[in-house]
Amino acid sequence: MQEARGKTVTVIKDILGANEQIALENRGLFNEKGVFVLNVMAAPGAGKTSLIQRTIEPLRDRLRIAVIEGDVASTIDADRIAGLGIPAVQINTGGACHLDASMVRSALSGLSLEDIDLLLVENVGNLICPTGFALGEHLKVMVSSTPEGDDKPYKYPGMFSAVDVLLLNKVDLLPLLDFDMDTFRRGVEALNPNVAFFPVSCKTGEGIEAWVEWLLARRDQGFQP
Repeated sequence: MQEARGKTVTVIKDILGANEQIALENRGLFNEKGVFVLNVMAAPGAGKTSLIQRTIEPLRDRLRIAVIEGDVASTIDADRIAGLGIPAVQINTGGACHLDASMVRSALSGLSLEDIDLLLVENVGNLICPTGFALGEHLKVMVSSTPEGDDKPYKYPGMFSAVDVLLLNKVDLLPLLDFDMDTFRRGVEALNPNVAFFPVSCKTGEGIEAWVEWLLARRDQGFQP
């Protein structure tokens, strides 16, 4: 039994090591082409696609934008983005609960990086698996939402501790929910005190301007290897 566990650990290390190498190659390519990349992660239904749409709206006349959509199946989200006139590539994982660097590298063949300033990668809806697999992104972005409850940082510390930016979506519903903002913020700050935090509503647009201006400022700081 001990030997079997040892082999399992070795295989996992090999997989993660190979993914990290491809992610570094992806990052080098993005830096070379001047493409700033976001890895957008969340639970299903938190509002990843809506946040991406809200991000595109004020930036489409300022930056050349493209999107990679990751889902277990279907092209629903990619079709939504393409309907905005934005280049979109769909990755269907066929059951895998996350994207990995190799999937993203393959998807890049459907895009012209020379014509992109900002690439948004929507990961598969999951609060656990995506954190272990770098894609070559410059920023890890998490979308949480008020209907999920204020206890999510306590239940899913891995995701909340790993991200650079946290957007709390659906704040327009706060008057209807038993959601304690102080409890939520304490949980987040205990795990990730330096995370950039934006309460937003993709429905009303509340908080979107602050998020977009912060994103532009981060992008203007340049690309770090």
